[in-house]
Amino acid sequence: MKKGVMRPGHVQIRVLDIDAAVKHYTELLGLIETDRDEQGRVYLKAWTEVDKFSVVLRPADEPGMDFMGFKVVDEASLQQLERDLEAYGVELEQVPAGDLKDCGRRVRFVSPSGHSFELFCEKKYLGKWGVSEINPEAWPRGLKGMKALRFDHCLLYGPELQATYDLFVDVLGFYLAEQVLEPDGNRIAQFLTLSTKAHDVAFIHHEEKGMFHHASFFLETWEDILRAADLITMTDTSIDIGPTRHGLTHGKTIYFFDSSGNRNEVFCGGDYIYPDHKPTTWQAEQLGKAIFYHDRQLNERFLTVLT
Repeated sequence: MKKGVMRPGHVQIRVLDIDAAVKHYTELLGLIETDRDEQGRVYLKAWTEVDKFSVVLRPADEPGMDFMGFKVVDEASLQQLERDLEAYGVELEQVPAGDLKDCGRRVRFVSPSGHSFELFCEKKYLGKWGVSEINPEAWPRGLKGMKALRFDHCLLYGPELQATYDLFVDVLGFYLAEQVLEPDGNRIAQFLTLSTKAHDVAFIHHEEKGMFHHASFFLETWEDILRAADLITMTDTSIDIGPTRHGLTHGKTIYFFDSSGNRNEVFCGGDYIYPDHKPTTWQAEQLGKAIFYHDRQLNERFLTVLT
């Protein structure tokens, strides 16, 4: 494993109606708006996150994900990762500091699956929202909606999973936590992590490149998931499936859609993983149980509704 990449840093999501999207992500998910810029983008963070933003909403004509960013330990590590990526044959785009407000320079590349990723090491530090870093209370008052604790991961659909795996594992230092294999050993789903989390990014095989399945946000308890389900109904928000449990990662989950059709997940629990653990393997014929442990069959929307 190579050192340097720490964790997911942000995701930029395209939305059709910025006002409706802000209402969804702040009043329902419970994120906090921290800024706006001249491009009309809105910056959001969850209350436990210390950097200025983890979600950027961009007004656009079609929904989806523009890019996902990972935070790197320091500038020296970022420079080394640039050299490693270039040596691996990856074409890099330099995005200057300030392109995202209060974020340092970013190094962007496209994975073989067709998704845009970027690495950065500097972003304005705000600290947790509503609680002190000295003698902090358990949680802040004034949180809204689902009270999301953090942006956790993205699930992405695209082709060339093996080449994407090689890039993330061999160059960026991720390791494989969980996978789905066909009878011939071909991997059709891979859950990659940088930490002890079940995954920081995941990929499922799909013929079309660059498709966005969902952005996921962490909640604390199963009761929080049930409360999220109540809020989805109270607000007439479009639901995908849940509350239920995954077989993959064993997280408790519910899926729903923002006002532009982008899928969100909130979840709690899930497995932990260390680098010396062998990856958990699911057989493709058990995919229904792997994705929806209780129903044991696939929801067609889950497989086909992508942005």
